[in-house]
Amino acid sequence: MSDRPADLSITVRVIGIGPGGPGQLTLDAVDAIGATDVFLLLDKGSRVAELNTLREELVARYGRDGHRVVRVPDPPRDRDPADYDAEVRRWHRARGDALEALLRTELSDGQSAAFLVWGDPSLYDSTLRIVDELRDRDGLSLDVSVIPGVTSAAALTAAFGITAQGIGQAVHITTGRRLAQTPAGADANQIVMLDSHLAFTETAADDDHVYWGAFLGTEHQLLISGRVGEVAESIAQARRRGREEHGWIMDIYLLRRASGRQPGGDGA
Repeated sequence: MSDRPADLSITVRVIGIGPGGPGQLTLDAVDAIGATDVFLLLDKGSRVAELNTLREELVARYGRDGHRVVRVPDPPRDRDPADYDAEVRRWHRARGDALEALLRTELSDGQSAAFLVWGDPSLYDSTLRIVDELRDRDGLSLDVSVIPGVTSAAALTAAFGITAQGIGQAVHITTGRRLAQTPAGADANQIVMLDSHLAFTETAADDDHVYWGAFLGTEHQLLISGRVGEVAESIAQARRRGREEHGWIMDIYLLRRASGRQPGGDGA
């Protein structure tokens, strides 16, 4: 008798749900939620339980009769590893193993599963990489569709009523971990994500302008903007308070080089 797992053919939907406000859900996302049998949630524990509660509220509102929500504990991850890339790849494999087991035990052939992804699945999110890796596993046949979502970058600029760049300029999208590595000439307008340490306080000139937002589109939304030298401490304090109050925080900012400062310069 073969040890090869039984073949399983399912539809997998990766649905972008926006930064957190229910009004940011697109009509395509609503339709996709309403067509899905099982929703898979990676459970990161009680500290961020509100995140999955928000997802479950969307499913309860738009899901069809008989849908199910299944949680799986998110594998642990070293947040400050010696080798960041290697640790992320290990974490993704562990997530893939957990999700494969869930697919095999919770779905029948021909059913559909969905992941609800904050913002848009294409921008600093690992779900699509994990789904691609699952496609290569023996005995799984996945028909994958991706539903784009409102990005936190779009929600940020909308909240402030600004464009992301000046006339003829480019926009550089990066993370706090890589902000100091922005190539010369690419720092006129930078959208920075995943920055728990507010790296701009160490890389920006005092006259540069920052537009910072957290919990975008929700009742908890926080917005602060101004010259870096004038608002950096206010942003740091607001971020600490938001995290202490809710147990988690999702924030993003646009960093704009001061007019007249040379690309890559220090403002001196």
